Amino acid sequence: MHEMSLMESVREIVEQTASQHGARRVTAVRLQIGALATVEPEALRFCFDVVMQDGVAAGARLEIETVPGSGWCWDCGEAVAIAEGGAGCPGCGGYRLEVTGGGDMRVKDIDLGPEQESSTCA
Repeated sequence: MHEMSLMESVREIVEQTASQHGARRVTAVRLQIGALATVEPEALRFCFDVVMQDGVAAGARLEIETVPGSGWCWDCGEAVAIAEGGAGCPGCGGYRLEVTGGGDMRVKDIDLGPEQESSTCA
């Protein structure tokens, strides 16, 4: 389950951000996950609760935003929306698609404790 190692990386980002801002508590973590990323949101939710316990984000809320997939079709020369991996071009039906968006996961922002402000991750 690679979601566990992904969430361990998220914990590092959360802990580092909290430390940089002098926060003792994190109340929410927002992730952006591309529709084409090979990540299972429900598995991430489970891993979040396990990995974040005993840290500054223990009991924090996890919010997940899905980012649509997009790509470039080399057959018709168009930017297209891609609903799922392995799908053909919605315009011409070709399969020479280069993914240009929606294939990754990132920490969008972190809500620090009440005495701190939200921190946006780049």
